[in-house]
Amino acid sequence: MIDTHAHIYDVDFETDRDAMLKRAKQTGVSKIFIPNIDAESIEPMLEITKKYPDFCFPMLGLHPCNVKENYKSQLQLLEKYLPTHKFAAIGEIGLDFFHDRTFEAEQYEALKIQARWAFEHKLSINIHSRKANDETIKTLKELPFSKSLTGIFHCFSGTIEQAKRLADMNFYLGIGGVVTFKNAGLAKILKEIPLSQLVLETDAPYLAPDPFRGKRNESSYLTFVVEKLADIYETSPLEIKKITTHTANKVFGFPE
Repeated sequence: MIDTHAHIYDVDFETDRDAMLKRAKQTGVSKIFIPNIDAESIEPMLEITKKYPDFCFPMLGLHPCNVKENYKSQLQLLEKYLPTHKFAAIGEIGLDFFHDRTFEAEQYEALKIQARWAFEHKLSINIHSRKANDETIKTLKELPFSKSLTGIFHCFSGTIEQAKRLADMNFYLGIGGVVTFKNAGLAKILKEIPLSQLVLETDAPYLAPDPFRGKRNESSYLTFVVEKLADIYETSPLEIKKITTHTANKVFGFPE
């Protein structure tokens, strides 16, 4: 299994990070991709990926909720890391209009700038889109280099129509603990989407699956996501692991 999105540097893991990563390996997790959210989180993230170079892989990005009036200086700080460090992707980046649209224009601009980083450095992108799927899709599609982009829509919660548009754009859907929630409605949508368009994720320490809902999430809990997907697609957990692992490696440009 590959966890394509986990905030391993989060303070929630300060007391047992090594033990948590050991549990992940024991349950069959082979790689964890770590999204950056701002200039302050990048060094803690890089410390972890340096300690676990064959297990934890960094992404570089400014989260849309962290896009404020100083977003340009934040982006300048982040961009300086691109020539000197190896990143698996640009992320997490995107649009978030759930709580506040104060910096809506700045979010659009930050998304476009960081998408260009991905294009220029031949990296995939990891998208955060909350209450903004249509706007995010439209923004990406209108970029002059859009056909060269690929990546993951993290924590996908959109419609079947949006999923099909993303497939046409060479984007994949990150599926995590939400799929196990009884009233989420995601299972019904996934029945209409090919398994080959999905990758696994946790968003740890957030969005823990049932039966841990409301508690701290961790990469080892991917097994609950796999079991639910096996039920939805009427196949074996082994097949879910095989296909999603293949897709994740393809998106991030890793060999099998």
